[in-house]
Amino acid sequence: MARIGMVNYINVAPIYEIWKEQILPDDWQVVEGQPSQLNILLAEDRIDMGFVSSYAYAARPERYQILADLSISATGPVGSVFLFSQAEPETLDGKLIRLTGQSDTSVRLVKIILEEFYRVKPRYEIGEVCGEGVRLDGVSAVLAIGDDALRLRTEGPYPVQLDLGEVWHERTGLPFVFSVCAVREAFLAEQPENARAIRKMLVECRQQGAVRMAEICDRVARRIPMDCETCSAYLMGIQHDLSPVKCQALERFFQYLIDRGEAPPSALPLKIFQ
Repeated sequence: MARIGMVNYINVAPIYEIWKEQILPDDWQVVEGQPSQLNILLAEDRIDMGFVSSYAYAARPERYQILADLSISATGPVGSVFLFSQAEPETLDGKLIRLTGQSDTSVRLVKIILEEFYRVKPRYEIGEVCGEGVRLDGVSAVLAIGDDALRLRTEGPYPVQLDLGEVWHERTGLPFVFSVCAVREAFLAEQPENARAIRKMLVECRQQGAVRMAEICDRVARRIPMDCETCSAYLMGIQHDLSPVKCQALERFFQYLIDRGEAPPSALPLKIFQ
């Protein structure tokens, strides 16, 4: 049995929509979830591999390896990881920011951007950032990701919309890797060939998805909802490879985490499973 975690946002659609069409072994089981949910399932050995927050690997590097050639990343604007604010980021010192609980990586990234790049120290709380019944009294800014961020871009009352992938790229010159496909060391020890076959299938789906992007956009745009042209522009900005420069970007992010005491020094060097 191989239990594979798959993010249920449309930013993984270029892989996942193709994956759903494949005839797969009966013992390959897919478990859908938000990145933070998959982080927990992987940490609790309830899945064997999957797309998890990059931070999930950095926090427990002794337990995992990273599958080569797979990520959820962007070089510049990512389009779905935003700090939505009533004021410019330089003015947020001491202000309350609500952070989505859906992504451990984005929570760490926004803190690095605000505290290291803009030199402000806001106050933070975790909670819901949009939707019916959500109250934001006293909140100056919210961190939203995925489909929530796509909705707030068009529906939200925020004059300042800071794309975190774009800010990171401007300050470091590097892409940002939001998610990696991590695999448990224990699973690799037991089923290395199965892990290799799954990685190969995911990479092949990624390659096919890039060719069939227009068709995929037509399938998934209505989930937000957004028009196909907007969906296409968004998905064209999402990248799913893990090139050498993406590995360099991961190393830079992990070094920030280590320096801030948010990850152990053993997060580096990266362990990549081919």
